[in-house]
Amino acid sequence: MRFWLGASFADAGELPGLARAADRLGFDTVAVSDHIFHTDYSSPYPYTADGSPPYEPGTHWPDPWVVIAAMAAVTERVKFATNVYVAPARDLFTVAKAVSTAAFLSGDRALFGVGVGWCADEFAQTGQDFRTRGRRLDEMIPALRALWAGGETEFHGRFYDFGPLSIAPVPSKPVPVYVGGDSDAALRRAARVGDGWIGNRIYAEDDLEDLLKRLEGFLAEHGRTLADLDVVAPIAAIPTPDLYRRWRDRGVTSTLAAPWWLATPDEKERHGKRTPALKLATMERFAAEVIDRM
Repeated sequence: MRFWLGASFADAGELPGLARAADRLGFDTVAVSDHIFHTDYSSPYPYTADGSPPYEPGTHWPDPWVVIAAMAAVTERVKFATNVYVAPARDLFTVAKAVSTAAFLSGDRALFGVGVGWCADEFAQTGQDFRTRGRRLDEMIPALRALWAGGETEFHGRFYDFGPLSIAPVPSKPVPVYVGGDSDAALRRAARVGDGWIGNRIYAEDDLEDLLKRLEGFLAEHGRTLADLDVVAPIAAIPTPDLYRRWRDRGVTSTLAAPWWLATPDEKERHGKRTPALKLATMERFAAEVIDRM
């Protein structure tokens, strides 16, 4: 089992320090999220009962690829992922160059976690069609892989069509593509073209089992199994080595945690609520009680 540090909602200035701690403590990957702007969204947030997003107007949403490059500059081992990047809200070449540059500068430590997004407002402001975002992502992924491979390439599809060209720099290894989301469309996309799948919520164990069965069905349609994917699933249970060993045996290869979510009252009293000191203390405890024992 590999452990991803969920760094969503952290202030941008905290991220290099969290990355250094993750590098030292044995976390496999630091995951950052993506939003372009905050407004009074016309689209309801899909993961709360009332449709309100669980963050404030002042919540930091730094550009994921800029901050990944910054974190890579102060670390040696840990990888970095977007959880998830709303690629169809951007044009193809903006995505290709940003990811390629971050992957190159990080020494092949960048993972492309991608989803279709829920916020129509962001698509409207970037001039991208919200209604076709899934079909465009299906074309975008192979086009991106071709561009990241280096050398001259061309692509001819319904939404993306370009003649021979190349971009540079490109990474020395393929950028792994992780498809996010638990809709049937997202699971089918992961089964068809993904190197990995990322859950988009914290799953109760019964719900996770049902989801894995759905994913297995879609994988079977393409002659694949769970063993062909890095399955990243946040789990709604008290973190213990036994919990993670059990789900590892089921086929979950990675999980995502933000240890400060489970800070003890004593830790909050000593370090303050959600301060950098609290985040570091809870990461150290998680590493000692879970990662080191795995």
